[in-house]
Amino acid sequence: MSTRFFSEDEIRRLRSWPEEIGRNELISYFTLGSDDRAWILRSARGSGNRLGLAVQLCALPWLGFVPDDVPAVPRSASNRLAVQLGIAVAELETYGEREQTRTEHLRLVAARLRWRTAGAVEWKELEQFLLARAVEHDAPSVLFRLGCEYLSSQKVVRPGAISLMERIATVRQDAVAEVYGRVEPLLDEHRRVSSTGCWPSSRA
Repeated sequence: MSTRFFSEDEIRRLRSWPEEIGRNELISYFTLGSDDRAWILRSARGSGNRLGLAVQLCALPWLGFVPDDVPAVPRSASNRLAVQLGIAVAELETYGEREQTRTEHLRLVAARLRWRTAGAVEWKELEQFLLARAVEHDAPSVLFRLGCEYLSSQKVVRPGAISLMERIATVRQDAVAEVYGRVEPLLDEHRRVSSTGCWPSSRA
């Protein structure tokens, strides 16, 4: 079973910013409170770093992750944040040239918003959630979407698209075995023998 169920173009889009952002999303996710602005000023030095940190602060709840190319955020979003912080939007252009800065800012943002990165416990919980869904919905793209929604609801930063696809492929295999285990007692010997080409053997 292939782990790459999205094309390279689709994977690239999953890693990137949406091309557009609606007005409601813009207002809901890219509006800073006075406490947010104070925290940004305390947490980063330099106008570019402050604007980049603000983008990450707003992007994580919006997308469930932050694309690596922070300056490529939709222009309407960066303009809105720049106005609120009193910073020229052009200052964002050089943000993230040092990967360490971008990574450290994401850590600060996650801590402020009380989000977690995916560790062993989070992966196990995600797999359990997906297994229950996979018994009903085998389409990998549906499982990917449901997995992303689940991670956001649990405030877990979405892992890389390829890592998530690999886990979904494994879960789909487990779901096949789970379904077979449920129906095997209902099969008589003749049906069990005739279905060996479709079902994994529980005696292997």
